[in-house]
Amino acid sequence: MKLTFRKVALQLHLWLGLTSGLIVVIMAATGCILAFEEELKHLIHPDRYFTENIGTKKLPLSELSLQAEKALPEELKIKRVQISSDPSRTYVFRTLKMDNDALTYWGTYLYYYRVYIDPYTGKVQEVEDAKHDFFEIVLDLHRRLLLGEKIGKAITGYSTLMLAVILLSGLIIWYPKKMSKNMLKGMFFIKTSASWKRVNYDLHNVLGFYAVLPLILISYSALIWNFENIDKWVKNTLNGKTPTEQKAKSSLPSEEFTKHEFVLNSIGEKVEKDLVNKKSAMINFPRSEEGTYYAELTYGNKQYQNEQYNFDQYSGKILKHQFYKDEKIGYGTALRERNYDLHTGSIFGIFGRIIYLLAGIIATSLPITGFIIYFNRKKKKPKKKHSIRKG
Repeated sequence: MKLTFRKVALQLHLWLGLTSGLIVVIMAATGCILAFEEELKHLIHPDRYFTENIGTKKLPLSELSLQAEKALPEELKIKRVQISSDPSRTYVFRTLKMDNDALTYWGTYLYYYRVYIDPYTGKVQEVEDAKHDFFEIVLDLHRRLLLGEKIGKAITGYSTLMLAVILLSGLIIWYPKKMSKNMLKGMFFIKTSASWKRVNYDLHNVLGFYAVLPLILISYSALIWNFENIDKWVKNTLNGKTPTEQKAKSSLPSEEFTKHEFVLNSIGEKVEKDLVNKKSAMINFPRSEEGTYYAELTYGNKQYQNEQYNFDQYSGKILKHQFYKDEKIGYGTALRERNYDLHTGSIFGIFGRIIYLLAGIIATSLPITGFIIYFNRKKKKPKKKHSIRKG
């Protein structure tokens, strides 16, 4: 029996929906919680993120870094600092180590600490064991279902791929075979006066249509993170003949190096100076002898709108400077830089973030309303009567 294109789409929509439904609910619900994570954190923990008094001059970055390391357990080393252009904000130092072979969230994070410091006095306002942070657990549930990098990421990755197919097949099913005035009305509006079964159908059909575009963008950006081959293919295809940029490396000194504090302070001063008219900065500390200090200064709420620096860890010299408007980076690299903002909706501003939040709420409901439709239709099907042959 020949299956039409529409019937194939219906079967894909049904069985992929039943297969990935629970995972989609979890990912969508956790995504909604994380939609305004930063704003919620500042509201819940103002003592972490804001200083008691705004001073006249900030302490050198090397001194603040040393204070942060003293506050850490087991003589751990600081690996990153986040700085805000808001003079009332604390510096947030971070150290983190992961085991990507672990099978659970608790095994994945070997340690994860954040140290909040008043940049004017050097006072440690809080040492947070980020491994137990509510939002960090929700983020891992969103990314890996708390099942580790190998298993959890694979499940969410393939579930996202299924979701993309479900969304596209749903769009095919949504469009009616024959168009009429009543059919057109049913495509865009929920008939609230109808029976609960019809209302449930409309909730799935109509809300699914309104959410389909942001959900496709969310799915695409998630696939880029989950599948390295897709990421490379998109980037290389769009970059075309754009030459691949070489990784910046520090030049090893000929003799023992003792000016770490001087270099770190000079980088801190440079970043603070460049923070004028920008929102925030992040500095990653070197992880190897040839590693660099990597600084990223963000202009506003769109993460991709930034300036990036690589500093030689022994001289403080700028080895690489990249601006987000630089046309030489290639279209593929530019798109990749926008992936986070595309996933969160911030690429479209605050309006986009709100739209994505609403789309996430709808995505949480779609597997539920879809299952109810499937269950009701299954109940309606009459049982086949077996004819008894007379001998």
